[in-house]
Formats: sequence, C-alpha cells, structure tokens
Amino acid sequence: MALSDWLQGDGRAEQPAGTDPIVRAVSVDDISACLVAGMRDFQAAPIYGLFFGGVYALGGLLILWLALSYELAFLAYPLAAGFALIGPLVAVGLYEVSRRRETGEPLSFGAVMGAIGRHGGQEMGWMALVSVFALIIWVYVAGWLYAIFFGMSGLDFGDIVDAVFTTPRGAAFFVIGSLIGAGIVLVVFSITVVSFPLILDRDTDFVTAMITSVRAVSKSPGPMIGWGIFIAFLLALALLPLFAGLVVVLPVLGHATWHLYRRLVVPAAPAA
Repeated sequence: MALSDWLQGDGRAEQPAGTDPIVRAVSVDDISACLVAGMRDFQAAPIYGLFFGGVYALGGLLILWLALSYELAFLAYPLAAGFALIGPLVAVGLYEVSRRRETGEPLSFGAVMGAIGRHGGQEMGWMALVSVFALIIWVYVAGWLYAIFFGMSGLDFGDIVDAVFTTPRGAAFFVIGSLIGAGIVLVVFSITVVSFPLILDRDTDFVTAMITSVRAVSKSPGPMIGWGIFIAFLLALALLPLFAGLVVVLPVLGHATWHLYRRLVVPAAPAA
C-alpha cells in the first residue's frame, strides 16, 4: 500500500511493523467525534472511569492539603493548575479500557492494571518520570516568580488573591505566571497527548513516542491546540468544586484521547 493511502486512509489502514509511526491530520469534526466516543466509553464502563477519576481527584486534594499544611499557600494555585500535567499518566488505565472495548477483550480491574505493565513496561515508567518532572518544573517556576514579586515573606492564600486583584504587582505576577504556565502546558501537551496511548498500544520507546506526539500536534496545529485549550478549560472547571469534577471530566477526556490517538496515528500491521 502506498504512503498516500496510509495518510488518506479511514483509520483502518495499517503501516508495516517495525517502522516509525505515521501521523495523520485531524479536523475539528474528528475531535468532536472522539469526544462523543469518549462519553460512550465512560457510559459503557463507568466504574473504571469513576475509579481513575476518583484517584486523580484524591491525589489533587492530597497535594493541596500538603501545601497548606506546610504553610506554602503561594503554591496552592500553581499546584492545583499544574496537577493537570500528570493527567495523561493517570488516564493510562482509561486508554486500556477503551482499547479493550475496541478489540472486544474482557474488562476487569486485574486485566486493565496488568495490561499497563505488560504493554508499557519500562517505557511507560520513563514517560511517567517526564510528567512528574514537568510538574516539578512548574512548581519551581511558580516559587521563583513568587520570590521575585513578593520576596521571601510568606503570605496566606487570601492575601495573595487580594494582591492579584488590587495591586499592579499582584496582577503582573498573575499575568506573567499564567503566560509562562501556558508555555509549559503547551510543551507538555505536545509531548504527551499521543505518547502514553502509543506506548500502551505498541512496542515503542518513550523518545519515539514523544517525537510522534509532537509530530501529531504539528500536523494539525489548529485542532490540536484547540483540543488542548478545551482540556484546560474543562479541567479548570473540574477543579473548582475541590477537584470533585475530575471524577467525571478525567474519564471522558481520557477515553476521548484514546480515540483521538487512533485517528492521529496509523495502526501498525501485525508482525509477520
């Protein structure tokens, strides 16, 4: 089959095993269809979505509680916002649920959790480290900006919010921090949106997975960046009720991301 057939295929075409993943362009309609498919997966197997979404929400609450307990109130907002950076890692189980529904394999917690290790193994671990490192960088940058604008004196969360809305210094802190944060999020989104499902789906090293992810975003920059903004918007809304919204938002986005991966990356042909 010619390369043009793969690139213009309907999603069922396959590329030869052992070659680098081939990416295709997607449209806004593709993303809308993936979101509908994600909702369908969640409705079909809600217990898995609620479980992984609940774990994610509890993790966010724990991190926020630790920050406030150690009088690091200035990190409360960046930690809550930056927590989205490890969302793709937590959603790996949801990708496996969607994969199993797609192939007709039986669903169980043992099968889903076991498949993550079998299909991803060490490469999935490296991608996990990339995600956690990105969160550490995010928090480090937030602390650095806080020191520049407010010095080393500790302020409680209410004082910081008041400064943001009533003083030029606080407003500048919020705007500059948000712009830098948006840049970090764009980079992390670009290297992870396809990486985790790709490693789960086939025998691929994490570097190739990240490169493929960046290629997928650059192939369809408008729809993909729009998808990233949509994810950020939904996660921001989900954070407002003390992370409770993540219980529903994460599974829908996770399942949708699997279907988007299927449209972005040409499936590999079975090994001979």
